[in-house]
Amino acid sequence: MAQEIERKFLVINNDFKKDSFNKTKIVQGFLSTVPERTVRIRIKENKGFITVKGIGNKSGTTRYEWEKEISIEDATDLLKISEPGVIDKTRFNIKSGKHIFEIDEFYGENEGLIVAEVELNAEDEYFEKPSWLGEEVTGQAKYYNSMLMKNPFKNW
Repeated sequence: MAQEIERKFLVINNDFKKDSFNKTKIVQGFLSTVPERTVRIRIKENKGFITVKGIGNKSGTTRYEWEKEISIEDATDLLKISEPGVIDKTRFNIKSGKHIFEIDEFYGENEGLIVAEVELNAEDEYFEKPSWLGEEVTGQAKYYNSMLMKNPFKNW
């Protein structure tokens, strides 16, 4: 059983883009947004993935995650039967100290929202906080992609 430990933050400006070593276009939908078992279908560039995530712990930093690569054709077909709403974003990867931050810049109904995540080995692990990192939103459900699909940023 794979446990994912990550913290999530708002991003306060676009300075992160100059430090990005990779960017990836992502489109995703959800077959299930039940918190106990979120099932995501994702297309990253030209690859498909299915991911199952369990419910988070009390702090929202740790939860079960299982992911498998699937064909682009299967991912495209599964997106057609997903719950209403699609997440469209670009993911930027930035190295900060010994960690990699994944920054998602959202489009469509979530335009204007930029969120950074850092994956950790322990909930209390130290990490360097870049200058563009803003308020921590770890565990705030409205920032989960599965919730952004139902209640987009433009409606806040």
